[in-house]
Amino acid sequence: MSTEQQRKELDDRARKGETVVPGGTGGKSYEAQQHLAQGRSRGGQTRRDQLGTEGYQEMGRKGGLSTGDQSGADKQNQNQTVQGIDVDESTG
Repeated sequence: MSTEQQRKELDDRARKGETVVPGGTGGKSYEAQQHLAQGRSRGGQTRRDQLGTEGYQEMGRKGGLSTGDQSGADKQNQNQTVQGIDVDESTG
């Protein structure tokens, strides 16, 4: 099977809602899924480069502490009190 044939087959499958590129979930065509997958992997790497590895990991640990209706400090205080979560702020 030629490369063009394979690409058309993948595009047809993507149009039917199948994910044909790892990380391309939601793309409506083979090309769209490629762009989505590339953007997702590159976006996370860019953020990691900006924050450094430790900052990126810290952001991930604090990410689970959010609730939609409070400020950052209120969320942190509530979560420490209610859930018994200890957030170490000494590194920042």
